[in-house]
Amino acid sequence: MDSNVARFWRQIPQRYNLIGNQCGSCNKIFFPPRESCPYCRRKSMEKMHPYQLKGKGEVITYTIIHVGPKDFEEQVPYPIAIIRMDEGPQITGQIVDCDYHKVEIGMRVETTFRRIQEDGYTGAIYYGYKFKPCSVD
Repeated sequence: MDSNVARFWRQIPQRYNLIGNQCGSCNKIFFPPRESCPYCRRKSMEKMHPYQLKGKGEVITYTIIHVGPKDFEEQVPYPIAIIRMDEGPQITGQIVDCDYHKVEIGMRVETTFRRIQEDGYTGAIYYGYKFKPCSVD
């Protein structure tokens, strides 16, 4: 089995459900999940609890990709942004369902489940989260 496919399947809870974790000592929330808290230095997984992010946030910075990497050449131009989730973590993701000229800092967005790419070798289709403008906040 291709190692990329195996890694992808191990990360399904994070990719499909935005499940991070929360430190039981200082309450900081992380995505993707961490084994230890960099703020209070708790190292025990017993202190890190699963946390379901609600999926809404704000664009804090973005760029427009005009020359896509391999397997993404056909999608250009497309916006990639850093989103500060309402719970605190910052996530990098593609903005979809809007004209890329309309993406702006401060824009409210929410997660949406989308096709990421297809592996021509294995035929596997990878799905995950992207972001779209919030319909109602």
